[in-house]
Amino acid sequence: MISVCDVLLPGRPGPPAHPALDVPALLGAGRAPAPFVVEATTDRGRLYAYRLLRRRVFVEEQGLFDDDDLDHRDEDPRTVVLVARDAAGTVLGGVRLGPEEDGPDIGWWRGSRLVVDPALRRAPGVGAALVRAACAHAEEAGVLRFEADVQDRAVPLFGRLGWSPVGPVRVAGRPHQRMRWPIGRLARAAEAKAALGPLLRGLSPGGRGWVGDDAAPVPGGDLVAACDAILPSMVERDPDWAGWCSVLVNLNDLAAMGAAPVGLLDALGARDASFAARVLTGLRRAASAYDVPVLGGHTQLGVPAALSVTALGRTASPVPGGGGRPGLPVRLTADLGGRWRTGYTGRQWDSTSTRTTGELRAMLGAVGAARPAAAKDVSMAGVAGTLGMLAEASGCGAVLEPARVPRPAGVTMGDWLTCFPGFAMLTAGGPALPAGPATGAECGALVTGSGVRLRWPDGVETEGVHGPVTGLGTA
Repeated sequence: MISVCDVLLPGRPGPPAHPALDVPALLGAGRAPAPFVVEATTDRGRLYAYRLLRRRVFVEEQGLFDDDDLDHRDEDPRTVVLVARDAAGTVLGGVRLGPEEDGPDIGWWRGSRLVVDPALRRAPGVGAALVRAACAHAEEAGVLRFEADVQDRAVPLFGRLGWSPVGPVRVAGRPHQRMRWPIGRLARAAEAKAALGPLLRGLSPGGRGWVGDDAAPVPGGDLVAACDAILPSMVERDPDWAGWCSVLVNLNDLAAMGAAPVGLLDALGARDASFAARVLTGLRRAASAYDVPVLGGHTQLGVPAALSVTALGRTASPVPGGGGRPGLPVRLTADLGGRWRTGYTGRQWDSTSTRTTGELRAMLGAVGAARPAAAKDVSMAGVAGTLGMLAEASGCGAVLEPARVPRPAGVTMGDWLTCFPGFAMLTAGGPALPAGPATGAECGALVTGSGVRLRWPDGVETEGVHGPVTGLGTA
């Protein structure tokens, strides 16, 4: 015999449990409601109580559905259920959220079946806390597009919480409003670059045609120079990795211009010789792995941690970062091997430290071999921010299609588009890059306008990065 519980709670593995959220912090200022918590749950009893509430409201009270409101999202193991419960464990309300489409999670999620116990509707806070908790959970899960189809009566609540109306829709034959939560993660990853234009005004770094590039042709020959500093906090926290990255980022800058590396210069500040040795060990390992000599440099002891490296390379015909134009396809070529660097999950992907010299040099030589119209290596601004810089230097905007972006398995779209990915190159026009172990795919295009927009499988575009990234203007 099949029970109601069996119908409402078909057996399936659930998402990992998350800690309960502090509801007063979610609600902000205002009169505090009776104590309750909001948490993700896989507990069968609480899921059953949530679905009973749904049946009571959506079937019995509102008549939106004839028998029950269960659908395929309840069977999807990726669906997350958040419930509000009081100190006695009584479920006061709930909401579910999860990926919009079958297949890989591309960072497009939908929230649905928001319900509050009818007896508590006049009590402040439960519905708002569930909505805010859903937004927080979605952003933590790397979501970049989060929407919900909301009954007209709930539109004012969602509006007060910061959601924007998209347009009218019908659910179960009733009018609803599609609402969208504004997620600014891509823009935040790029916002530190906004100071460059005002700071560098009058310098024209790189010279005309090369403004905005991370490396610069040296006048009078085929020499190209790049220089990068490593964050002092990173040098202090992980000196060996900082040494490795000081080589990696500079060689990537040369590679984006199609230049073959010829040597490195380093400038190191450290509190003592022991600490300096740890930094130089990482730098030496990277220089050896890439087979690029360290030509010289400067070391100062008894000072706060500081590290910068200059890389020199050669090419008779550099590839510009600002050589694109509207209509050119955009390709991302990235090394998807490796893992998150320990201590930097979601921020720094380490694929290079396990590669052979041949693999590393194949990736470095890819742009020079393919010679696209424009190229830029992905920096700390992330894929979207770096694409915005390439587009800005080219005097246009860009669209990026998340569903087509090459991405490591198990890495969220939000993390991947905002992290430092080790080796990743954005190119406009030209053939696929012969980049050894790296994976490439066309995943966007340069367009008229400015900034970066995300184009989703349903054709909808959402804002990724608004307007120019650096303020440096066209190359």
